[in-house]
Amino acid sequence: MSGGRTGRRGPGEPWGRVRPFSIKTKLGATVVIGVLITTGLSVNAVRYQTEVRFIMVFSMIATLLVTQFVAHSLTAPLDEMNAVARSISHGDYTRRVRENRRDELGDLAVTINRMADDLEAQDRQRKELVANVSHELRTPIAALRAVLENVVDGIAEADPETMRTALKQTERLGRLVETLLDLSRLDNGVVPLRQRRFEVWPYLSGVLKEANMVASARAGIASGSGSHTRTDVHLSLDVHPPELTAHADPERIHQVVANLIDNAVKHSPAHGRVTVKARRGPRPESLELEVLDEGPGIPRSEWHRVFERFNRGAANRPHGPGSDGGTGLGLAIARWAVDLHGGRIGVAESERGCRILVTLPGLPSVPS
Repeated sequence: MSGGRTGRRGPGEPWGRVRPFSIKTKLGATVVIGVLITTGLSVNAVRYQTEVRFIMVFSMIATLLVTQFVAHSLTAPLDEMNAVARSISHGDYTRRVRENRRDELGDLAVTINRMADDLEAQDRQRKELVANVSHELRTPIAALRAVLENVVDGIAEADPETMRTALKQTERLGRLVETLLDLSRLDNGVVPLRQRRFEVWPYLSGVLKEANMVASARAGIASGSGSHTRTDVHLSLDVHPPELTAHADPERIHQVVANLIDNAVKHSPAHGRVTVKARRGPRPESLELEVLDEGPGIPRSEWHRVFERFNRGAANRPHGPGSDGGTGLGLAIARWAVDLHGGRIGVAESERGCRILVTLPGLPSVPS
């Protein structure tokens, strides 16, 4: 090994790698040193005619000192790891174990620190979940409460228009709850795929018409998740060839397209255009989908983060006029649905705006 290399396992290195300073080596060296001390003292005893009992006492003391030194070097990091593990069990994920050893305890320190990093990230996501869900639920609940209080206090009458406003807020609550259910299914992985062959043009045309109808019906009311409310953005469809077919779960693909359209519309400029393209993939019944908008686009440094939960983008004005920004779950759910199919989703190069590319594998390959 080179002089600059540590004995600790690096990324990609096997756990069984022989270490020059492993615990087994240290224990073996302790035994050898004890034997050498006893042998040396015995030789001196024979040469200088020293009594055996003195040799036994000296050899025992020397061996105990060496053993104590080695034992302390092994137990001290274990005490530190125990203290860190106890802190983690009490909810303190900030403490870490020093990674300054080149033996199995050094590997254990790395593992504990990685576990602490993962637990800290999960705790942060849990707090973000509570904060985001509380924020998203508070707005429609407050609006619904205001409407009902006005009716109860006699300030407003329970006419169709007032009830329609209350109904819209109730619908938004329903959409938020449905989003959370999708998130729960995402975590549990319990959603089965019901794949079948379908014609792409009429299917996507129906998805776009539904998006436009929902936007028109809910215009003027802040959107929940998965349904945009802006009516100034034009949606266009480009399918080639027109008779294109695909093999997938239509319900899950509807989630993908609806959430991608919703995200694209929110980031579009006034009177912008969102284009949905569909092309034949390389395999039978496979499909390539693109959703393009004319918004500010996504910096390349953020490409790997856009499909994370609760990520709403880092732009100064990430959303178009009339958008509340949503829950930040739409793209995460889209990625989940694509992953269920074994496909790929990601941000692609685009001269203008943002371009999301989805690839669905189609029919499973038959082994030859």
